[in-house]
Amino acid sequence: MLTARVAAQPAASTALAQVLRMTLRLDLDQALALESLAYSMLLASREFRAWRAERPKRSREESAERVVLTKADGVLRIELARPGARNAFDAAMRDALVEALEFALDDPDHLPVEISGAGPGFSSGGDLDEFGAAPDPAEAHLIRTLQSPARLVATLGPRMTARLHGACIGAGIEVPAAAARVTARMGATFRLPEVSMGLIPGAGGTATIPRRIGRERAAYMALSGAEIDLDTALAWGLVDAVEPAT
Repeated sequence: MLTARVAAQPAASTALAQVLRMTLRLDLDQALALESLAYSMLLASREFRAWRAERPKRSREESAERVVLTKADGVLRIELARPGARNAFDAAMRDALVEALEFALDDPDHLPVEISGAGPGFSSGGDLDEFGAAPDPAEAHLIRTLQSPARLVATLGPRMTARLHGACIGAGIEVPAAAARVTARMGATFRLPEVSMGLIPGAGGTATIPRRIGRERAAYMALSGAEIDLDTALAWGLVDAVEPAT
């Protein structure tokens, strides 16, 4: 299966392997920059262009609100609030999440911070309708590195907990993996689908996930695109604990 995936997406598979071989030698900021450079290059690849051409972009009418920030019971809570789109990360979601995380970093009370998602799953990952939409790949690279939710999640250190449930796909596990503590409800699943699109994880996953489970398991997740169940995620260290039933 892995051989077939590599044969189908040789450029993305090769770039993934090269990035993963270097990422643990770098600090997190450097690893995120490396990922973004490779991701930007792949946006111009024949493999990604073929994937994009097969999928017409949709238009949605929805609320402009992407993130809800509340403070209660001594905890600062950040909730992804786009359940109608399965909390897909679009540019507006990224910017709102960055703003909320920067607010948390500046919180004078240094409260614990929790991130969760509304609806049936934490997040379905990047909004596919925006993939490849940026007119300038170089500018998009700068935005990815300067507006990185994964970097801010990591910067919050031991204050940060990610509370996951349902489907956690692409950015929906790449960003939470940067948290000091990750919990998940029963039934949660985890997947990295980007290689099948001719890309590599672009929301920090080549930097955050290997730091939790090692580069070999990260490579397996990304190359195979396989769904990882909660028991496996716990055994690997992708998730730290199962949330008690409510």
